[in-house]
Amino acid sequence: MESKLKVILLKHTPDPEATVAMAAKLCYSPSHIEALKEKIAAKDQKKFVEKLMEMGHMSPIEHASFTFAVEGISRACSHQLVRHRLASYSQQSQRYVSEESGFDYVLPPSIKKDYELARYFEEFMGKAQEAYNHVVKRLKEQGLKDEEANQDARFILPNACETKIILTMNARELIHFFRQRCCNRAQWEIRAMAIEMLKLVKRIAPTIFCKAGPDCLKGKCPEGKYSCGKMKEVRDFFRGVESYAD
Repeated sequence: MESKLKVILLKHTPDPEATVAMAAKLCYSPSHIEALKEKIAAKDQKKFVEKLMEMGHMSPIEHASFTFAVEGISRACSHQLVRHRLASYSQQSQRYVSEESGFDYVLPPSIKKDYELARYFEEFMGKAQEAYNHVVKRLKEQGLKDEEANQDARFILPNACETKIILTMNARELIHFFRQRCCNRAQWEIRAMAIEMLKLVKRIAPTIFCKAGPDCLKGKCPEGKYSCGKMKEVRDFFRGVESYAD
């Protein structure tokens, strides 16, 4: 069974760019909070936030946060995702959620396009399912509780096994995440997820994320001899990334 990537922006800081502007202006303003709030509300903050980003004054953008729900990624992908430690994660448990009725899995494109290889891959997933079900059944017969049987049987499940996760990052960490994971050298699955996340936040905070994306959008590729060599194509894609939104 093949899963499909789905990314939903569940929640975000209301009016994130105004929040960022207030946080930045508070550092330099003698005004009271309420007076400052009124000034922020009465004026378009686009130019101010643009200047803030150009200056590299990044701490104020940490006050804007975004929460996503992600479905259809593999455990291999989620293992990469949680390496971004300045974030909060809640992942579907393989201890409390049984996979006996059939686990979904992610079929890599390189395998999918090879008919024989895809069939071999899918047969192996079927065998993993059979082994998982057999172990769960035997462990329960031995008196283990459901979650105890699941937690030991899950050692059989492959990295391809689909997972669901909710994650929250602030805008500063998201920019760092996009620099790392929108790069062509990132693993294809987490790159696809990062691009979908970028499309969503650009709609909400276009000024903050105006130049967000891989490092090569702003200068020389940092990968050196490992560069994908497609800087122009990458820049063209991310320059119009809003138009790719569903």
